[in-house]
Amino acid sequence: VQLVESGGGLVQAGGSLRLSCAASGFSFDDYRIGWFRQAPGKEREGVACVINSDGSTYYRDSVKGRFTISSDNAKKTVYLQMNSVKPEDTAVYYCSADEGGTGWGIVLGNGDGMDYWGKGTLVTVSS
Repeated sequence: VQLVESGGGLVQAGGSLRLSCAASGFSFDDYRIGWFRQAPGKEREGVACVINSDGSTYYRDSVKGRFTISSDNAKKTVYLQMNSVKPEDTAVYYCSADEGGTGWGIVLGNGDGMDYWGKGTLVTVSS
């Protein structure tokens, strides 16, 4: 099983960035894919989640309207489009997969219990 994130980097406040998560080794269509982030000194938190079986999406309030999660089941890749980024979005962003669980449970949680994890990609937003 592999989840490989890419697309992180340095971006100015107000700018945009697109993260990608390439998955392999499991039944992608049957899984929920979540993006989590962890800022220095803070607990990991859910950001967005997509249910691959039906395409439903879920977002934490702090990113709603600015971030968009999408899934390309044919490419087994999940994207996180980040627009109007803020300095408080600075964190390591992780992609994670879970066969069970609810979308809200994943977004509002800290990721404990998720089945698989990527190694993360760093997003730094300068003010």
